[in-house]
Amino acid sequence: MNVKSLVGRRAAVVTGLVLALGCGVSAQAASTAGPGTVAAKAAKATVAACSQEVLGVSAVKEPADSRDARHLLLTVQNAGDKKCNLYRYPLVRLGAGRTTAPVIKESDPNPGVPVTLAPGEEAYAALLVNGPMDEYEAKSITLGLQGRKPGSRVGGPIDVPMPVETLYANDGQRVTYWTTAPGYALDFIMSK
Repeated sequence: MNVKSLVGRRAAVVTGLVLALGCGVSAQAASTAGPGTVAAKAAKATVAACSQEVLGVSAVKEPADSRDARHLLLTVQNAGDKKCNLYRYPLVRLGAGRTTAPVIKESDPNPGVPVTLAPGEEAYAALLVNGPMDEYEAKSITLGLQGRKPGSRVGGPIDVPMPVETLYANDGQRVTYWTTAPGYALDFIMSK
């Protein structure tokens, strides 16, 4: 390779990085993201966020025959007629709890990519209700949906039907990211 073509290629790479950084894309993402990844993210960005108007919601204890309800599987189903996106994880509040359940960070199967639900499709999040600390009685489960931008919300709170009459919750509660594989979500809470 001659020096002239090497200089030309380096200039093209530098120009590409400057343009990428100027558009808010990191140099690492620009160099590692293939055309398919960029196209997939762009396609998902054009899909509206799921809202309580189009979702059916349920909660079941896991395993179903357990005496207590420490582990729950939250299920949402797209009952609308268009695709919609679920972002990050559900904002779950048990009874009169002070805060929403913290997320299990390592449970994100595809960091930064929303879960897209076609009509009739389901997504899941697993909820650890309590840990080895002081408990309080919870007679309700409220679920909030996150929007495209971190910290944003979509719609109002959703009342989730209770799988048992009373849950015994505490500050040890945790929730997973949304996923289309219920077993994957449950793996993060069943050993706790």
